[in-house]
Amino acid sequence: MSGQHAGRTGIPLADAGAAAANSLAPRLARRHLVAVLSSPLSRAPRTAELAGLTGVRADSDLMEWDYGGCESLTAAQPRRRGRAGTCAGTASFPATPAILASSSSRWPRADAALDRIRPLLNDGDVAVVAHGHLARVLTVRRLGLDVSAGRLLGHPHPGTLSFLATEDEQPLIAAWNVP
Repeated sequence: MSGQHAGRTGIPLADAGAAAANSLAPRLARRHLVAVLSSPLSRAPRTAELAGLTGVRADSDLMEWDYGGCESLTAAQPRRRGRAGTCAGTASFPATPAILASSSSRWPRADAALDRIRPLLNDGDVAVVAHGHLARVLTVRRLGLDVSAGRLLGHPHPGTLSFLATEDEQPLIAAWNVP
């Protein structure tokens, strides 16, 4: 939780993120998981490990998107460097429907990951350890919504849980950003 746009950069899990992941272990130990999928970026599998999840399978479609010139920068740094607006889609430069619509190359990965996850759900719960913006996209796509709806969800913080469920065959958010 360094405040950096980590994206595809190999920024390690911060101490606060590690502590938050550790605190999830007792709650996750009570769940029967049929699969655990994770971004291959080191901070995601490390989060899974600290949260007590085993049998983690890396899935490159769960990687966060590339923030380009904003990789590794904090939210304030692009503004100070005269690059305001170059980190569109981040918390400091909120994603608008137009930006999301023009960024379609980011979303097929989420749909592909969901296509692999859906059959697993027939056998039980699946844990996905991914990154904030991608988690929002996965969620709204699972709900059958346009990706622009992701701007309505709070940014998932490291070491929090969000639960998606199904009720009467309709996907829904059962919990969001729970410490």
